[in-house]
Amino acid sequence: MTHDTTQDALLALVSAGHGGVLVTLKQDGRPQLSNVSHAYDPDERIIRISVTDDRAKTRNLRRDPRASYHVTSADRWAYTVAEGTAELSPVAADPQDDTVEELIRLYRDVLGEHPDWDEYRAAMVRDRRLVVRLRVDRVYGVPRR
Repeated sequence: MTHDTTQDALLALVSAGHGGVLVTLKQDGRPQLSNVSHAYDPDERIIRISVTDDRAKTRNLRRDPRASYHVTSADRWAYTVAEGTAELSPVAADPQDDTVEELIRLYRDVLGEHPDWDEYRAAMVRDRRLVVRLRVDRVYGVPRR
C-alpha cells in the first residue's frame, strides 16, 4: 500500500462506524480515555463528538487540546488512531443556538431521526452539551486487509 492508500484505508475505518475511544491528557500528563460516539466528515477530516461541560475530557481539552481517537474493527485485527487538535463549540445555552443545531446534525449522523426534536433541544441545554471537533492531523494503525 502506498502512504495515501494506507491513510485512506485507516480513515475508512473511522468512517465505517460511530464508536471509539477519545484520549485526552490529564493534568499530570497521563491519558484519560472515554468511550464515545462520533461522526466523521471525510471532506473536512473532522471527528465530531457530543460531550457535557462538566466531564474530565472536556476540562482536559480546555487545558490541552491535543487528543487522539481510537477505533477498531469488529474482529479487532484492524485499528486506527487519529491524532489532532480539538476545538470546542460553545456550551448549548438556548434550544435554537448554533451549538444545538450542530448537536442535531451530529445526532442525525450517528442515530438518524429523534422522536422529539423539541425535547432533544431542551435536553442539550439542560445537560450543558457541546461539540468536540477533532481535526485529524495524523493517522496510524493497521488497516483492513
